Amino acid sequence: MKVTDPERFWSHVVRGPAAGDCWIWTGAIANDGYGCFWTKVGDGQNVMRPQRFAYQLATGTALPSSVLLLHSCDVPICVHAVLDAAESHLSEGTHKTNMLDRAQKNRHANRWSAWRFNGLAREERTQRSRDLRDVILTHGWDPERMSAALAGVEETHPRLF
Repeated sequence: MKVTDPERFWSHVVRGPAAGDCWIWTGAIANDGYGCFWTKVGDGQNVMRPQRFAYQLATGTALPSSVLLLHSCDVPICVHAVLDAAESHLSEGTHKTNMLDRAQKNRHANRWSAWRFNGLAREERTQRSRDLRDVILTHGWDPERMSAALAGVEETHPRLF
């Protein structure tokens, strides 16, 4: 039995239990902290971002490379894409809207920014995405462990609360 690209894709996604939760990509993660998904094209393969594939499945439209996808949740490996814009974690944007979103959420590196991926070196951002994926694969949907992975906190690190 031949497995389709959508079947393969969904086998690497873990959906949170609540309607508004992220859908976490558990497949390959590139060295920039975002996922990688290979689709079949003829006898070859094409690599793409899993969030773009999810958005394409939800909308039925393949986006041109000039259109960016913005994450409302700010989780690089979230693929929660649905037609309802109020529920979807992904929305179409441009470089300008992405930079405005970044500034409004204080994701840019400056002394006042507090976002969990703010100012991180590429390697650390990648490690946090991989840690989040590993938590999901090892422990399932565990909000406390997931939060620690996104914050870059070791499981053995003492917690105040």
